[in-house]
Amino acid sequence: MSGEVRLEVADHVARVTIDRPKVLNAVDEKTHRALRDIWERIEADRDVRVVVLTGAGERAFCVGADMSAAAIGKTGLEYWADLDPDGFGGLSLRTTLDVPVIARVNGYALGGGMEMVLGCDIVVAAEHAQFGLTEPRVGRIALDGGVTQLVRRLPYNQAMGLLLTGRRAPAAEMERMGLVNEVVPADQLDAAVDRWVADVLACAPTSLRAVKQMLQRTTHLTSREARAVRLPALMAALDSEDSREGVRAFQEKRPPVWPGH
Repeated sequence: MSGEVRLEVADHVARVTIDRPKVLNAVDEKTHRALRDIWERIEADRDVRVVVLTGAGERAFCVGADMSAAAIGKTGLEYWADLDPDGFGGLSLRTTLDVPVIARVNGYALGGGMEMVLGCDIVVAAEHAQFGLTEPRVGRIALDGGVTQLVRRLPYNQAMGLLLTGRRAPAAEMERMGLVNEVVPADQLDAAVDRWVADVLACAPTSLRAVKQMLQRTTHLTSREARAVRLPALMAALDSEDSREGVRAFQEKRPPVWPGH
């Protein structure tokens, strides 16, 4: 892949690393394109069952748009007109990535980096990590899902406390708010992420695809209406080899071996 982003796939796990530590893993146009390509590759690879997203180094997950890049010369209106429909890094508003995505937050997750966190399903953070939608402090707005997603994930006052100050919040505070699943010392971050990965892999991949598809594509419906939607991943899961293997394994008192179809 591009030197800006690394993709490693092994044992059903895709590990995506924004590899620009000298600029705290800020995203420029080249990096954005590389990330989009990676999400499309993962969507096409049925062997991938979980994704881990992180940034290179120990200081930053991602600090958002590269403020030194030429694209920052756009006016706010020009930036808004050119927005990627899938959000920052092609992820923050993406609704077609049907496998679980774990954010391994190893440092600053600011601006677009925070929006990418909002595009993930599980968030594991190092104690020193900091989160924030800091755009108002440079006269911008978190247009790639930051404003709209945060108020859906957190209580209104908590979300507005972050949005209307642009301040950075430590990982422990974000865990208390409910946006972060687990906070650990930096030297335990990989072990914690690996535990979450193992727990995801213990589940039937067809079931997890169905769960994500149900949640991502029915947010505009009531729960009763959503239950009735015949989504492709849901229909496949209900009549899958995974569903039969799960029952057999339970009856035989053994761990299931998921065919993944």
